[in-house]
Amino acid sequence: MTVTGQWSQHPATPGASPRPVARVQALEDLRQKMHQFVVQELGPLLYDQRLSEAEIRKQVEEQLHRAMAQERLALGSTERQALVQSVFDDILGYGPIDRLLRDPNVSEIMVNGPERVFIERDGKIALTDVRFVDEMHLRRIIDKIVSQVGRRVDEATPMVDARLPDGSRVNVIVHPLAIGGPFLTIRRFRAEPFTAQDLVGMATMTDQVARFTELCVRGRLNVVVSGGTGTGKTTLLNVLSAFIPTDERIVTIEDAKELQLQQPHVLCLEARPPNIEGRGEIRIRDLVRNSLRMRPDRIVVGEARGAEALDMLQAMNTGHDGSLTTVHSNAPRDTLSRIETMALMAGMDLPVKVIREQMASALDLIVHLSRLRDGTRRVTHISEVMGMEGDVIVLQDLYLYDYSMGIDATGHFLGELKSTGIRPGFSERLANYGVNLDHSLFQGEQLSHRTGMRR
Repeated sequence: MTVTGQWSQHPATPGASPRPVARVQALEDLRQKMHQFVVQELGPLLYDQRLSEAEIRKQVEEQLHRAMAQERLALGSTERQALVQSVFDDILGYGPIDRLLRDPNVSEIMVNGPERVFIERDGKIALTDVRFVDEMHLRRIIDKIVSQVGRRVDEATPMVDARLPDGSRVNVIVHPLAIGGPFLTIRRFRAEPFTAQDLVGMATMTDQVARFTELCVRGRLNVVVSGGTGTGKTTLLNVLSAFIPTDERIVTIEDAKELQLQQPHVLCLEARPPNIEGRGEIRIRDLVRNSLRMRPDRIVVGEARGAEALDMLQAMNTGHDGSLTTVHSNAPRDTLSRIETMALMAGMDLPVKVIREQMASALDLIVHLSRLRDGTRRVTHISEVMGMEGDVIVLQDLYLYDYSMGIDATGHFLGELKSTGIRPGFSERLANYGVNLDHSLFQGEQLSHRTGMRR
């Protein structure tokens, strides 16, 4: 096991000089041996729910020092510390990606097989020096993650959505669907949810728009947050949900729990996949129907992606005003097309015009997010659903992102969300709830080159 003259391209610690490949391999062999030793010695104690994390850590540390005392490989203090931490991460955490999960600036972790781990930081994707030992090592970490929420992943169920204890969203896909995998994707969420002012500070929206959306939620408008993958729909939905008054009963419905509502009266429902026999599946649609019997003031669906869209529309049309959801789409007009398509998936054999009339009656506001080329996430459209004209749903843009302001020397967009100067048609309805839209929300610098009315 000697490779004289070759050097590791990935030192164990950032800023460290490269080490000979033979030395790196020896340390890796030692790490695996220590890991196996600790697991064999402690066995069931590692999963004993009666022991606190501190007690388990103490037991692991004792066994680690005992194992290291039996080894002849001379270790420096830095190597020893890194080795102990690595084994800790494997046994008590999530292996090599543990340090990425501890980094608050990492918003996404993408594991493309055991040897390629990417992260997203500040909206940009970069390759890291993080590696798993082999495919089995990665599978152990995956199994640990999904088992914590009662899920499983294997050849019979090669795709799974799960979550970490901190609420981070997890997606896994394994053999035979993943060629070169397994593939693991983790969408991070902050321990403390973003506030509207946080989004204003990041230029996702303006202070004027933050005040406007708060009044719309308080006034019980039905709001759809739309956008492409990774545009921040769930984050914005969290922010909008925070505007719901604390004296209302809220039911949240999600595939995997991600929303972090802070109100005292929140009931969280989570869909369930089928068991190993293909039975026991509880879909989002089933939960939406059940939620109507739970006396909710508001229903918040984490994401509408199928036939549940029809049930959501019916809920909005039967007294559950102020409901919120997200939809994948490229523009507000596409959002309506997506909802229409999803409603047709319900198999009710309804005419398209009937579905559009339901949509025009149920939906009040579409808030659309885009991810720009500089990696920033911006609200680019806020559109009012005006109603039907013939067979077409009419949208009216209230705020639009001004791309004409250009890009600075570093490639960042200088534009911002601006009012079209149009006062929404639901102003009177909001006034009936005691919510008045001040004229200042639609004044200031406006977009003059577009009327905002679209079919």
